[in-house]
Order: sequence, then C-alpha cells, then structure tokens
Amino acid sequence: MESLLCRRLSLKKRYSLLLCLAIGAVLAYQLTRSRPVGRRMSRVEGLRANSSQFTLERKPFRILGGSIHYFRVPRAYWEDRLLKMKACGLNTLTTYVPWNLHEPERGVFNFEDELDLEAYLRLAASLGLWVILRPGPYICSEWDLGGLPSWLLRDSNMKLRTTYPGFTEAVNSFFNQLIKKVVPHQYSKGGPIIAVQVENEYGAYAQDEEYMAFVKEALLSRGVTELLLTSDNKDGLKLGGVKGALETVNFQRLNQDDIKYLDGVQPQKPKMVMEYWTGWFDLWGELHHVFAAEDMVAVVTEVLKLDMSINLYMFHGGTNFGFMNGAAAVGVTLPKPMVTSYDYDAPLSEAGDYTTKYHLLRNLFSLYHTQPLPEPPSVQERKAYQPVFIQQHLSLWDSLHFADKPLKSERPVNMENLPVNNNNGQSYGYTLYETTITSGGNLNSENNVRDRAVVFVDKHFIGVLDYKTQELSLPDGKGKRTLSLLVENCGRVNYGKTLDEQRKGLVGDIKLNKRVLRDFIIHSLSMKPGFVNRLESSRHWTSMRQRPSPPGYFRASLYLNSFPKDTFIKLPGWSKGVVFINGKNLGRYWSIGPQQTLYVPGPWLHRGDNQVIVFEEQETDGKIQFTSSPDYGMSVDV
Repeated sequence: MESLLCRRLSLKKRYSLLLCLAIGAVLAYQLTRSRPVGRRMSRVEGLRANSSQFTLERKPFRILGGSIHYFRVPRAYWEDRLLKMKACGLNTLTTYVPWNLHEPERGVFNFEDELDLEAYLRLAASLGLWVILRPGPYICSEWDLGGLPSWLLRDSNMKLRTTYPGFTEAVNSFFNQLIKKVVPHQYSKGGPIIAVQVENEYGAYAQDEEYMAFVKEALLSRGVTELLLTSDNKDGLKLGGVKGALETVNFQRLNQDDIKYLDGVQPQKPKMVMEYWTGWFDLWGELHHVFAAEDMVAVVTEVLKLDMSINLYMFHGGTNFGFMNGAAAVGVTLPKPMVTSYDYDAPLSEAGDYTTKYHLLRNLFSLYHTQPLPEPPSVQERKAYQPVFIQQHLSLWDSLHFADKPLKSERPVNMENLPVNNNNGQSYGYTLYETTITSGGNLNSENNVRDRAVVFVDKHFIGVLDYKTQELSLPDGKGKRTLSLLVENCGRVNYGKTLDEQRKGLVGDIKLNKRVLRDFIIHSLSMKPGFVNRLESSRHWTSMRQRPSPPGYFRASLYLNSFPKDTFIKLPGWSKGVVFINGKNLGRYWSIGPQQTLYVPGPWLHRGDNQVIVFEEQETDGKIQFTSSPDYGMSVDV
C-alpha cells in the first residue's frame, strides 16, 4: 500500500511527505519524552565544532554545563537538582556512566530504578537541558576503580584501559547494552544528547597508542553520531586526543599556556573547559577541601570572557553511597580512600542546598541569557530527629551463616578471585580470613593487606594492620586458637597508573614468627541488600542489656509520625563502620574524619518505624544522633 501510494505522488509531494515524517519522528520523541514546547524544533544540524565557536542548528552556541551524576543522587531528587541547575543559567547536563554499577557481574546488566539512565536523559530533555554523555568505559570520578568492574581483575594478566583482548571484549559486551539505550536519545533522533566523550583523561594514563581509536570506533560502530570530545588535564593534553574528536581541557586555575596549546593543535576550533573544578574531593584522615567562592567565580568569568564554553565539575556532587568511593594513589604504594560525601564544595551542596557559589554563578550566567532565568526551586526542609538508642546486637561471628558459603583454602585468596557472585568474585565490603595458630609472637602482613585488617585472636581484638602498620604482637596462649583478620576494601584507586594492581583482601601470604600461615577459612562479607534483609529478619539478635563487643551489627528504630525529611546521622561515640537505613547502604563513617556526618535522604525514610543497622568494627556508645546540618570537618583551602 505504501509503495503504491509513493508511486502516485509527484516528486514535490514525496519531498513534503519525507519532511513530514522527519518532523514527525522528532515530535514523537518530544511527546513521549514530555519535552518543552520551546525545544520542538526541526533538527537539521546538531552541535558542530567547525569554527572558533560551537554551532547548534548552524547558530553560535556556548555550552554552559554542569555535572550531576544520577548514580550519586537519589532518584526522587533528580528533578529537584536539575531544576536548580536550570535556574542557575546552565543549558547542558553532563554525566558519567558507571560501568561497575550497570554490570555488577559479567553479563548481568542493571539499568533500573536508581540506575535508569534513559529516565535521567528523558528528564533532562523535559526540562530543556542538553546532555553531554561521558560513557567511559573508564570515568575516574573518585569512584571505585574509576568505574571499571572489579571482576575484570580476576584475570591475572588484565591490562585495563588498553587493547588487551580480555579488556576490549568486556568493553564491547557492555557497550552492546549501553549504547543501544543511548542512541535513541541523541540530538539527531530528537533527544537531548549533543555530544559524547571518548574515554576520560587518557593522556594521564597513555598505556596503549591504539586504545583511544578502539573506544571511538566502539561508539561510532554502535550508532553514536553526535560530536565526539576528549577531556584531559594540562599534563595529559599531548597524549589524550584521538583523530575526529575535539580536545577539551580540565583545570581549576586558568593557565594561558593550556589555552594556547588548544589553539595550536586545534586552530579555529571552539575551546572548552570540560571539567572546571568547582571544589575538590576529601580523603579520610585529611582535611575538608574548600575553594573560595570569589576565586572560583573569578576564573569562570575569565573563561567566559575568552569566549570559551565551560562545564562545572561538579555542579552538584552528591554522595558516594555504599562502598563505591575511590581512592587516591599517594606515592607508589599508599592509596588513601575517599570519604563517603561527594559534596565537593560544589555550587549545590550534598543535600541540594544553594551556596554562595550558586548565587554568584547565577548572577554571572544571567548576563549570557536574553530572557530572565527561572526562579530557583525552594530548598528541601531538613530535620534533626531525636537520638535513637541501640536496642539489639548481632555479633559478626553470629552473622556469618547469613553470608555466602565460606571457602576453605590452603593460601589466602584475594576478594576478586573468591568463588562467589556466580564466580565474579567479591567486589566490595569486607572479607574475613580465619586460620588456626598454636602460639603467640610476631604477626607480619608482608604488606599483603588490602587495605585494612582488624585482627582478633579467639574473637578478642588485637590491633589493626594496614599499609603503615605491618606487624602486630600476638599474645601467648594455650593450645589451638583462631586468628581472624577482618579485611576491608576501603576503595580502589580511581586515577593513575596502578589500576591493574587494585585487587583487595589478602593478596599474598602473612607470617607468624616468620612462618607462612596456611589453611584459611574465608568468608565473603559484601553486605549486599539480600544479606542485610536476611539480617533484619534473623532471630539471632540479642538485647543490649548484655554489653556487646564489636565487631558486629547494632540495630535501632527511628519512628516518624510525619512526612520524612532529609537529615544527617552523627556517630560521635563510634569508631568505624557502615550504616544501613531500611536496607540502603548510606556509606562508611570513620572517626578520624574529616567527615563526621552521613547524609540520609528523606525519600529513603517512611512514616512509622525505620530500621537502622550499624556495622561497627571496634567501639560504640549505643546511641545514634541526628542533625540538620552536615559536618565535613576542619577545612583547608584548595
């Protein structure tokens, strides 16, 4: 019927029909995605970099972007954060895609609920925001292993971020799933994606000259048609580019040499700061980093005066919920883990509050708009709930039968190579290694603890082994005793050239009195939702009347008789551990700071009883406190 109709139409009518079909396809996207009327344009030409200015639909276009990562923000707050971005005068959202969350086990993919990337893209489109997508496969982002799944490290020969076949095969498998979800949301299809980034800061890694071309082709061959970009700091610019992608630069302080370099390698091309660092990340045991608002806005002002485009990294940082924080490689062998908060001293705070930076930026960006900016949405109300007291306790040892079946092994086995999670190994959390000893003496880790081990003899605390403390004295005793090492993966390094070495747990032998210990029972304690749910329903909890000794799980109930509001948990009488609320892992706390509070999103609470479970390694005062304001510790200027 269709072909018969076409034959009867004149050439002019055929052209009109094709034009209608093209416009109809765009409108179909607009209608199904609830796009605003102002964006219902005929799509002819997307973002281009053919002159000293970007063009969109062949008209000059300046990218005013900001980074908000959907995986660091509760889904219930996605719209709130994006509306605040829009009201600040930004026109483009940038986001990474975390491979390790989307493919937690090889061949098992998750794009639902908090990981529904397509819903996030549709939301951005409906609010009139363009999108620059940064799909990796490596993302850095102060995220565990830079977003790469830990199961890649089961291969002892793995060469991450290279054309090593074991890596490229895994990337191809992931991109087969990811890119087909992304392609329909491109500008040319009526969607919001105007550009796609090829990998991330590869110039600082640069282990394989063919790798960037592989990633570019992996995108193009699966249907990516929008403008391609690369992103590097000043040290990586010379090695991070790939033919056919526009190079962009990352910095915090403006250096004219970086701009001149871009002009030299890309004459008559638009210049862009892909990551303008609005603040900085924090490490456990150090100070909270701040970047003065006036200094930040002064640099942004200069960048805009140079007729450059800019993306604020971060506009809103959010939270490293769960065990997903990365670590910084300090020196050759000393990784220092990131804290749970990813507040980043960004224009929008961890809990979505406006800051001085936000207001100064809004005033600045308003000068680059012909229409008044939207009014900023109202701020979410927060509440400092009354303290709750621990009612029940479950020791670590009594919880083991809720975990995966233990492994008996002559030698220690690192987390990633444990036969758990459908033979994908253990990715995050703790691993308990137990063996039998018949004497006391000098316990030496041989620097094989990754990253931190709490040591017990017959369930009595002895001390902690880590990168700095590699020896402990074990007390003498009679007969056979159980030596236990509770080893925590504190977060894999996310940047630098040690990515291939990020296996966790016990990665080699440990010695007692210079003799290698053998015959271990190994328990995987990844504390995933199923495990926490089994704990909650257990009958093994005991009353706090008998003074418990950590490590263990401590349970309390937070009763709410009104609509739940955001809050922060504070644990001044506790030492180190993890907090779960209604089964959701809020992240790690650690008394050494700087961070002293954990963000609790209101949408994760409900009226009535809310179950709070704290896993504590060493010390507790039996009380959980709440506050309406975060405490990120003593600060230092970046």
